[in-house]
Amino acid sequence: MNPMKFRVPIRRPRAGWLIGALALCLGGLVPVPLRADSPRPTEGDFVLRDFRFASGETMPELRIHHRTLGTPRRGPRGTVENAVLILHGTTGSGANFIRPEFSGELFGAGQPLDASRYYIILPDGIGHGGSSKPSDGLHARFPRYGYRDMIAAQHRLLTEGLKVDHLRLVMGTSMGGMHTWLWGQEYPGFMDALLPLASLPAQISGRNRVWRRIVADAIRRDPAWQGGEYRSQPPSLQTAAEMLLFMGGNPADRQREAPTREQADRVIDAYVARTTRTADANDILYAVESSADYDPAPGLGRIRAPLTAINFEDDLINPPELGILEREIRRVPKGRAVLVPRSERTHGHGTHTLAAVWKDHLVRLLDESRP
Repeated sequence: MNPMKFRVPIRRPRAGWLIGALALCLGGLVPVPLRADSPRPTEGDFVLRDFRFASGETMPELRIHHRTLGTPRRGPRGTVENAVLILHGTTGSGANFIRPEFSGELFGAGQPLDASRYYIILPDGIGHGGSSKPSDGLHARFPRYGYRDMIAAQHRLLTEGLKVDHLRLVMGTSMGGMHTWLWGQEYPGFMDALLPLASLPAQISGRNRVWRRIVADAIRRDPAWQGGEYRSQPPSLQTAAEMLLFMGGNPADRQREAPTREQADRVIDAYVARTTRTADANDILYAVESSADYDPAPGLGRIRAPLTAINFEDDLINPPELGILEREIRRVPKGRAVLVPRSERTHGHGTHTLAAVWKDHLVRLLDESRP
């Protein structure tokens, strides 16, 4: 099916929000208070015993941190019928979704994913957030993980830890969007619907590969990295932060935010200072390299659930002129593509977290995929 363009009237976010929220969800987003009546998540950890990675490496204990909202509900056949899995982007965590721009539009009373009706699961991927990651102590001895390892761990969290045997919806942003494509083909009968945001169903290539290589090469070739055994963060962490900031927004946003050289330098310096206080070079290196095994194209025909893929016209990481989504969506039996036009309301790749822009398409998908 051909991608469709929609113009959705929303309130424009405050300009100062852009510097943190739109830079690929890099760990330390600027805190934004929730409303007092917003649903609050419950946090927990589940330990996967003897986890075997696709590389052949194993960990006796792999910790997966998660947040949940709501309560699972089982249907007449005893299967969970209201669980929703939401997957975050590169270097982010489930905490990225507990923000007014996302949870404030989706999880409240009467909203599309009302937490009083749905059981919402927000895991931190391997190597991210509160889950096991290189900076916990193994450093560069941490097993090399890929996207398929990450979704295998998510599946075990659901089935073994949370006792969830079916999902009403799988959705994700950026890397989480890519995971959503894989979920649809690896576990085709496990969900009723799929909503990948800001992603493409193809190998990481072209400019998307270039920026990841820049980050990885900067860290690996930095003498201060010391093979991953540094005692203080190497200077290349600054390069990584600058590249993540560069790819996260769109040119118009950046120009409005920083119309002079001096203002641009202040924006960059502030973002880098905030990021380098909390981020870790090994964690970022592993995160950007974990996409090496991502290639959903051969399995697109195995996706059985209705799928709506939403991309944004001003996304530097997944630009529409490539034509990849338009070509590949035809191979998904129940696939539909939506391209949101650029406007003053979109903010490049980071629009995936501005739920007001695209939530009408979520509502339509839920209606169309109703069991």
